[in-house]
Amino acid sequence: MAISKKARPFEWARKHLLGLRELSRDELLYVLDTAAGFEEVSKREVKKTPALRGKLIVNLFFEDSTRTRNSFTLAASRLSADVINFTSKESSVSKGESLLDTARNLEALGVDIVIIRHNAGGAPTFLSRNINACVVNAGDGYCEHPTQGLLDAYTIRKHKGGLKGLKIAIVGDIAHSRVARSDMWAMTKLGAEVIFVGPPTLMPAEVGKLPVTVSYSLDDCIEKIDVINMLRIQFERQSGNPFPSVREYSHYFGLTVDRMKRAKPDIMVMHPGPINRGLEMESEVADGKNSVILEQVSNGVAVRMAALFLVNQAAAQKATEK
Repeated sequence: MAISKKARPFEWARKHLLGLRELSRDELLYVLDTAAGFEEVSKREVKKTPALRGKLIVNLFFEDSTRTRNSFTLAASRLSADVINFTSKESSVSKGESLLDTARNLEALGVDIVIIRHNAGGAPTFLSRNINACVVNAGDGYCEHPTQGLLDAYTIRKHKGGLKGLKIAIVGDIAHSRVARSDMWAMTKLGAEVIFVGPPTLMPAEVGKLPVTVSYSLDDCIEKIDVINMLRIQFERQSGNPFPSVREYSHYFGLTVDRMKRAKPDIMVMHPGPINRGLEMESEVADGKNSVILEQVSNGVAVRMAALFLVNQAAAQKATEK
């Protein structure tokens, strides 16, 4: 479905992309429209644009990642930037070097954009206040994962034409999910009704203060929703047992073939990955006709190209104003 690209009444002015909570509806749409332009690059025979030629980008990842890091690396490459991939296990961090010293040493190499994933919430904001380079948040603690939220919104908009009026269920481990939070901010600002679905033990402590409705039963809402985003159960972040057994969780909250029979025929099935097949959803659903999971991965490159391009553009504009 074609997406109207209306001229926005402003130019992008953010040197950093730290979270979606702070972005306005117009800013969200601006990023999505920019991503739509960059999606065309990936369809060319030569999948390159010189937009960031001569720029140096570092993937500063303090947590394991495959999809996000590779997606950012590919996005930077298609923008013709040079990329350094950093992992804490292979660096001086393992010898006790601080986050700030690590970042300043990388900045001394001429890094223009730092893409950071860190287990501490607020780490990207801390860096943005202490280094000159642009900072893009690739996931911080339980706080946000803004480019995932953007690519999820982008994928829905491509299929549905917009998000206004849609009922979107985010199901599973809400408490430990930065994806759920970024999705929530993006989707509600773009006009969707967001429903958090899961057991009480996997809900945030103050979920009642968030702009969502809450359901403790997937069966109660499966027939009403237009989009369902199944979250990974993050066992590595849990200190206890949030549910009696994997089998019981799957029984009550797994997206099964039987549940899909009760859903709307055009329901969109999403997952940020990696999938615990048989737990969060059955393979027949993950690979079925309603699934856009692999499309989410593809769209992530265009969205991250847009993010890198826009923060660099804002930094260049601020430099000329000095």
